[in-house]
Amino acid sequence: MFTGCVEFDLLLPDDSRSLKAKRSYVRPIVAALRRFDVAVAEVGHQELHGRSTIGIAAVAGDNLHVQEILDACEKHVAARPEVELLGARRRLFGPEDE
Repeated sequence: MFTGCVEFDLLLPDDSRSLKAKRSYVRPIVAALRRFDVAVAEVGHQELHGRSTIGIAAVAGDNLHVQEILDACEKHVAARPEVELLGARRRLFGPEDE
């Protein structure tokens, strides 16, 4: 079994200066990422109105498949015109990891 996770650091538009406006950007992204059959949630920058960190976790039988899933998620987030992807931090774990 292989597990992978990635955190996306996002810059939200200037009009996301309230939590309600911020949610209007984050919720559709989280919902769209769920179609990749991953666990996804906003995991950071909850107190900042113009920023968000979205975390994703995937599990598969081989390392290549996990990487393909995470690549597809990253491409999807990077292609969203309403947010700017500032960075992505990725970790992969396999059977030899403790």
